[in-house]
Amino acid sequence: MIKKTLAHIEKMVNGSGLNDEQRNISISGVTTDSRQVEGGNLFFPLVGDVYNGHEFVEKAIKNGAAAVIWEKSEVNPPNEVPVIFVEDTLLALQSLAKNYNEQLDVKVVGITGSNGKTTTKDMVAAVLETTFKVHKTKGNFNNHIGLPLTILSMKEETEVAILEMGMSGRGEIELLSKMAHPDVAVITNIGEAHLLDLGSRDAIAEAKLEIAEGLKEDGLLIYHGDEPLLQEKVPTIQKAKMTFGENSQNDYYATNISQELTGTSFKVKEEDYFIPVLGKHNVSNALAAYAVAEAFNVQKDAIKKGFQSIKVTGMRLELLKSKKGFSIINDAYNASPTSMQAAITLLEDLRGFDNKFVVLGDMLELGNEEKEFHRQVGRSINKDVIPHILTYGKLGKEISIGARENQSADFVHHFEDKQQLIQHLESVMNKNDVVLVKASRGMKLEEVVDGLI
Repeated sequence: MIKKTLAHIEKMVNGSGLNDEQRNISISGVTTDSRQVEGGNLFFPLVGDVYNGHEFVEKAIKNGAAAVIWEKSEVNPPNEVPVIFVEDTLLALQSLAKNYNEQLDVKVVGITGSNGKTTTKDMVAAVLETTFKVHKTKGNFNNHIGLPLTILSMKEETEVAILEMGMSGRGEIELLSKMAHPDVAVITNIGEAHLLDLGSRDAIAEAKLEIAEGLKEDGLLIYHGDEPLLQEKVPTIQKAKMTFGENSQNDYYATNISQELTGTSFKVKEEDYFIPVLGKHNVSNALAAYAVAEAFNVQKDAIKKGFQSIKVTGMRLELLKSKKGFSIINDAYNASPTSMQAAITLLEDLRGFDNKFVVLGDMLELGNEEKEFHRQVGRSINKDVIPHILTYGKLGKEISIGARENQSADFVHHFEDKQQLIQHLESVMNKNDVVLVKASRGMKLEEVVDGLI
C-alpha cells in the first residue's frame, strides 16, 4: 500500500494547508470508509448525491486516521490531525493514484469488456503469479473510486498490476485508462450490457475502446478478434495488436475443447491446457489470459500451472451441492443476453445428470428491447435437454413467456417469491439433478442458492 510523507501526499494531490511540523508525518494506506480505517491511514471523505463523507471524519479519526483530505468548500475542518485541503476529494484520490502508479516500477494490465472481465482478471493473475509479484483488483472495485483504491493498495514491490475497468457510460473507461496507463489492454468482448445508457452495441464498442486512450506508446491491445465491431474500429488505433477467439484467423484460438464436470480442457498451439472453470465460453477468457502471458514471456509450463490454479471470484459458475444432494451452478453475480446464453449452453453440454433445471431472473439495463431480449432467451432453451424452466422477477416473466412458445406450460413456472421458488425446487429435484441459477446482480438470486444449500 502507499506509504508516503504528508509533504509528498500534499504535492501528489495538488493540495495545501500543512504546517512545517506536519510535513514529515507519514501515512500508510488510504480509505474512503470510516468503518475500515486502520491506524496510520489517510482518510478521503468523498461527496456523493446522497452522502457526504465529511460527516464521518470524526469517526475516522477515532478509528486511527493519521491525516484527512478535506474539500475547501466544507466548513469546520478537524484540528486533531493534519488536514490537506483540496478542491475535490474524488479528483484528489484519482490524482494520488495516478501519481503513485507512475512512481512505481510496475507493469499494468487493464481489462474491460461487456462480459468476462472479472474471470479474465482472475485468469491473468493466475498465470502471471507463476512468474511475477502480482496485484489485482479485488471483487468488482473497477470504477472511478474502486480503481484508484486498488492502485493505492499496491505494495511498492509489485511487478504487475492487473486492473479491471468497468463503466456505466461514455468517458469512464478513458478516465480509468489514463489513470492506470496500462502496458497491455484487453477487451474481452462486446455484449448488450449498458444498452440502456449507450443505446447500441456500436456505442458500447466505442466506449470499451476508450481503454486504448491511456495505453502506453509501446503498449499492446489484445481483443476479441471474432467481434465485427472491433474488427471495424480497431484498425484506427495506432498500437500493437493481438487477437483471440474461436476463429483460426485469430492469433490465439483453441481446439479440442471439452467440457467436464470439474472444468474445461482445450488445446492452444498443440499444447493441452485445463482450467478448473465451467463453461466453454470461458476458454475465450483463458485465451485472453494466454495472450497476456506470452506478452510477458511466461513459459508454457508456467501457463499450464497457472491455469490449473485458477480461483474465480464467487458467484460465477460455482458448482455447489444442495442440502438434498442435487447440484447447483451458481452464476448469480450478473447477467446479459450473451452471458445468459453461454451459461445455458454450458448446462446443455454437461453430462451425467438425470434432470436439468434453470432458474433465470431479470437482465437489467437492456433499454427499449429488454422484453424481447428476455423472450429470446426463453425461446433458445432446448426443451429436450433442459425441460424444467423456472423464472423470477418482472422481466424474468418474459423469459417464461418465450419458453412457453416451445415448451409445455407444465414445465415452465414463474415466481415472484424466492422462498416459494426454493420450496418448489426442493420438492421436485433429486440427488442426481442439476440447476443453473442466473440473473443480474440486482435480483440477488444468490439468496435462492443460499436457501438451497
